[in-house]
Amino acid sequence: MTTFPSGFDQPATGPEGFSSRSERTVHLCAETALFMRDHVLSLVSHDLRGPLNAIHSWAYVLERKVDTADATAQRALGGIRSGVEQQVKLLESIVDTTRAETKSIALIRAPFALQPMIDATAGEVRGALAGARAVTLVVASPLADETLDGDKERLAQALWLMLTYAVESSAREATVTLACTADASTWHASASFVSTADALGDPAVAHLLEAFARRQAQEPREAGRIAWVLALCKRIAEAHGGQFEQKEDTLTLRIPRVS
Repeated sequence: MTTFPSGFDQPATGPEGFSSRSERTVHLCAETALFMRDHVLSLVSHDLRGPLNAIHSWAYVLERKVDTADATAQRALGGIRSGVEQQVKLLESIVDTTRAETKSIALIRAPFALQPMIDATAGEVRGALAGARAVTLVVASPLADETLDGDKERLAQALWLMLTYAVESSAREATVTLACTADASTWHASASFVSTADALGDPAVAHLLEAFARRQAQEPREAGRIAWVLALCKRIAEAHGGQFEQKEDTLTLRIPRVS
């Protein structure tokens, strides 16, 4: 019997759901959650340091303005600086240390055929989720014998997550299209879908992504930022020297074919 990590939705049951998940699907869900945690910690570390540095700098400015004989004011300024230093140490000792496990991705590079990997990954998503939600997953790819020198397993994970997110964001009986092309320098993979407001949170349909991740994905994003749950796609793309981009209804992966 397959066990499910704490925090993951249990499989849906009945004609619209599925009764079990393959070990590979559970592994992919766990990898998605791990790198989402890393992404959140990275944002916390980055977004807190700016304000903390500003507070620390302004404390020194105020120190020059405040009467040195005013003991109360000097204690207040000392408390501000001390508090900032404590927060920075917490970021270094807890947040940055926790991120160390996934701060870099060790790639196992080897040449591999692109189209079989694409077809196998699309098949996994159809079997694990798309079929249960009556979503049609179409692969539009003119590729034949094209190869790529990269980490096949990691790139398959990125593609799986793109397609899973697209299916999760789509209404029942919708269509998700994966378009893949390759020129002399780059492999392009683009998942297109029509996002439906309630699809990510609908409890009546099957889900693979964590409820927390699906809720966050529905929130407004700052320019250039991606939904947290897609962090694995971004990290794998960057590890290969490529790019990952999220637009409203399109997820795009670009990976160099030559290093």
